[in-house]
Amino acid sequence: MAEQQDVSEQNLGMASRVGPVEVDWPRTIGYYGGIGLAWAFELLEPPLLIFIAAVPLLKMLNHPNAPKATRFVGQILEGAAKPVGGSAESTIQLADKRGPVALQPTILGEARQLARQARKKQQ
Repeated sequence: MAEQQDVSEQNLGMASRVGPVEVDWPRTIGYYGGIGLAWAFELLEPPLLIFIAAVPLLKMLNHPNAPKATRFVGQILEGAAKPVGGSAESTIQLADKRGPVALQPTILGEARQLARQARKKQQ
């Protein structure tokens, strides 16, 4: 149990809740930073970039607690977003009322856990 607390302490600050929205900051910065670079180097046209930037927001329309009509529109828009990476995990999403989503430990955190377990077995 203590090992899991160490890993979760390491992940504090990586994702946060802003009202009813949960934001995974590193992935969100990377996502929108990539969009910004594509715009800066004129790799894609602005209308397509705006659509790609809206994909995480469009995915929130398909939340289980949303009305059926909203979910229907959300599923249509999510289907339209598939060719531009709409099937990927959301970087911004509506948070569950149960609490924050548990983040996966980082590679460094997993390595530390394995090292602690190995030391305990040796003792």
